[in-house]
Amino acid sequence: MVQQTVKRTVRVKTTQHILPDLPPVENFPMREWSIEISLLDKDGNEIPASLFEKVVYHLHPTFTNPNRTFTELPFKITEQGWGGFALNISFFLIERGGERKITHDLNFLQETYHVDHEIQVPFNKPALIEELAKSGPIEEEMAALASTKRKSVAPASQSEPKAKRAKPTAAPMIKGDIDIERLAFGLTKLKEDDLVGVVQMITDNKTPDMNVTNDVEEGEFTMDLFSLPESLLKSLWEYVEKNVE
Repeated sequence: MVQQTVKRTVRVKTTQHILPDLPPVENFPMREWSIEISLLDKDGNEIPASLFEKVVYHLHPTFTNPNRTFTELPFKITEQGWGGFALNISFFLIERGGERKITHDLNFLQETYHVDHEIQVPFNKPALIEELAKSGPIEEEMAALASTKRKSVAPASQSEPKAKRAKPTAAPMIKGDIDIERLAFGLTKLKEDDLVGVVQMITDNKTPDMNVTNDVEEGEFTMDLFSLPESLLKSLWEYVEKNVE
């Protein structure tokens, strides 16, 4: 079943300071750092991240027991170290709403800093709906999503405008093992409910290199298929094959 989702912003706040009483490592000072998790409401204010039942921090493998699980707000972790690293964090939604993953740049450029990450949250269960209402007007978002579903997903290629189709005699547009033109055509054949699954799949796997735009107000979701990684293109193709009659 395709889940309908709404967007929420997770704030990852880092604080750190030097530990002067500990000897440096490789000429780098030892530091104590901590991370807390919160959500942002519609006005950008921090509120408790009660959407999550637990948060798992996947530390650098040089740490003892690198996978740390926290179940109490604000899911705070405190550690010591001398170097920054890319910290993977897993958020587990309440009511078995699924796992959301982000990568946080743990660095020591500032004593305190925060990074905001957007995630998609399903609203198919009562407790999730209740928690979502604390951070935004869920009724309005559901109405906006319904409007989005009525408009088609418009895949675009780097070489052609969105509305232009390749001529029958044109060479096939291939990336890896995927025929981009066939994939784009298959996406236009999906039902409205299945298009929501496409949007969620791309949003959950979005990277800075992907040319994707989600204009909720206009109800349009556009993507440059050539900018998507081959692994995601393959998943989209399998999804299209499964859902197009």
